[in-house]
Amino acid sequence: MSKIAVLGYGVVGSGTVELFYKNKEKISKKSGKDMDIKYILDIRDFPDSPYADKFTKNFDDILNDGEVTVIAEVMGGVGDAYDYTKKALGKGKSVVTSNKELVAKKGAELLKIAAEHNCNFLFEASTGGAIPIIRPMHQCLAGNDISAVAGILNGTTNFILTKMINESMSFDDALALAQKLGYAEHDPTADVEGHDACRKICILASLAFGKHVYPEWVHCEGITKLTLQDVEYARNWGGEIKLIGSVKKTEDGKILPMVRPAFVCNNNQLSHISDVFNGIMVYGDAVDEVMFYGRGAGKLPTASAIVADIVDAAKMSGTSISQTWEDSSDNSFIADYKDDIVPIYVRVSGISAAQAEKVFPGAEFLSRKDQPSDETAFVAPAMKERDFDKKLAELGGNVLGNIRVLELD
Repeated sequence: MSKIAVLGYGVVGSGTVELFYKNKEKISKKSGKDMDIKYILDIRDFPDSPYADKFTKNFDDILNDGEVTVIAEVMGGVGDAYDYTKKALGKGKSVVTSNKELVAKKGAELLKIAAEHNCNFLFEASTGGAIPIIRPMHQCLAGNDISAVAGILNGTTNFILTKMINESMSFDDALALAQKLGYAEHDPTADVEGHDACRKICILASLAFGKHVYPEWVHCEGITKLTLQDVEYARNWGGEIKLIGSVKKTEDGKILPMVRPAFVCNNNQLSHISDVFNGIMVYGDAVDEVMFYGRGAGKLPTASAIVADIVDAAKMSGTSISQTWEDSSDNSFIADYKDDIVPIYVRVSGISAAQAEKVFPGAEFLSRKDQPSDETAFVAPAMKERDFDKKLAELGGNVLGNIRVLELD
């Protein structure tokens, strides 16, 4: 029998236990083994829980129990979660996790420890919630040379943008609604400033291109500066604004990971993803492009991915040789985002279209309802971003906003 321990009994932890026992018979059948949860680690007491006899506050109970072969880490952060995961892998116990921060910051180290002790470190739930993406990338798409990955990786920001787009809500009002509905934390910084999406694109980039991409190496922008005026101009252009996490190969053999708001044209499936849903596009030389879509967070959606990894870990007789990457001692393989050639939307006051055309010849000018007479909006032709910055400084006026256009070619 495979004995399991769950570290943390918050939203995801309780969901994992709930889903496991709801489908226990099917899960055991799919794994080919009789499985049961032996421990649940939490510092709180749950005397009324039907699983009260399984709770412990001492991780050593789990670490030193030879019957426990798989541990689900759903605590979050890189404090105790990192310490417990490292110790468990060192004992040859496989660990599955939904902890995107842990994987983004310590993934290479933990994968190496798992390989050294013939066990596994699995993290399907860390990126995309219920959406299968980690496993498809290293198994189903293994025959492809992947050129790019791009997606809506944060449900909270996508919900906010959906309200701004469809209901003309201000950013502040949409954020307040997201908090009221439980989609956004009291401190929403990790979501709205792009940090959550950054951790996820680090994981996908590391897996796709084989070298660990650390969050501090990724250019990251959030959505706090977006306005309803930008949304209207995006619609006039023929698309929507989305917070996009992406990584692509560059011509010089480097990779460019980035998180930023982007104009996404209506021909791209990502433009149509709304509310708290996520969508991830993978571009490969054989498949061209494939999209993975679903709920990116939530109690049972995330638990679904956790339980799937528990089943995989129980079935495996050794370390996965495909779900891995090398550590990186420096970021010399990361391209400078300022060298990226991309069209960029600009909204500026105090500058006429004729003046803008002189500085940005070939610009595509946009309009919106009730556009002020002194406001000009356009999409500048594709150029290196550092060259765009110089031209924008030359243009003058009061720059009210600028947003990249999503292009992965």
